[in-house]
Amino acid sequence: MRLSLRSTSTRTFFALPALLLGEQAVRRAPLHLSGLPLLVAGYATYRLAGKYRHPRAGGPAGMQGMPETLVTDGVYAWTRNPMYLGHLLFLSGLALTTRSPLAIAAVAVHGPWFAQRVAADEARLAAAFGDEYTAYLTRVPRWVGGAQR
Repeated sequence: MRLSLRSTSTRTFFALPALLLGEQAVRRAPLHLSGLPLLVAGYATYRLAGKYRHPRAGGPAGMQGMPETLVTDGVYAWTRNPMYLGHLLFLSGLALTTRSPLAIAAVAVHGPWFAQRVAADEARLAAAFGDEYTAYLTRVPRWVGGAQR
């Protein structure tokens, strides 16, 4: 994880939680442990999916460049976007843990933002991998369960 506010990971897993903990302290609001499982699951999903993908895909981390190989096995056989899913689970856990309007707004903003980012990623990957990626789109759902596209 790069420690730069330009990095989505830094904003999700460091900056926003720090801001929310500060807000909780100022408001003297309690933290609710009900969100802890989603926080853990989200961060673990993000990290483990990244550790799985990076050595198999080649190319730079993230979508700054293009992967050399399409990864379609492991967790990528269940969801095409496990790292983004990890972000969304973590943000949902923050909202449940803090019950903060700011955290709820973050989930409301990031859901559509990640959907747009996925659409852009899919266009890039389809252009790079052609029929192989098109077949992957028909086999594996964008998020989890449900329709593939």
